[in-house]
Amino acid sequence: MKTILTCLDTSPRAPHVLSTAADLARRTGARLVLFRSVGLPPELAREDIIGVSPNALADRLVEAAKTDLERFRADVPAELMAGIEVRVGTPWNAICAEATARGVDLIVIGSHGYGGIDRLLGTTAAKVVNHADRSVLVVR
Repeated sequence: MKTILTCLDTSPRAPHVLSTAADLARRTGARLVLFRSVGLPPELAREDIIGVSPNALADRLVEAAKTDLERFRADVPAELMAGIEVRVGTPWNAICAEATARGVDLIVIGSHGYGGIDRLLGTTAAKVVNHADRSVLVVR
């Protein structure tokens, strides 16, 4: 195994996902790419985006995600790191596209509980498992 795409969101489970991926990388000699997909959050207040161009808003979201992933990077030994990547898009689709584009060997993603809307629409993890063209490790 050479490269693991490690998908980190803003949930409290993200540090556990990272530690699981880092442990696997240590044992297999792989390197990690820390990844996050960003989009327009539904909870964003309308007054926060009035007067902001779509490109400027996307740039702000990407920069905030990169800053957050840099904090995660601090917990990973340098020899295990292969990079950080942030993409704008629907999370499951961006994850699958990035995995294919980079030719990673494994996708590591956190699970989320099935509650309410998740039962109807499915979780990001479930969609990645169903659509990825490579192996996916779902961390509970």
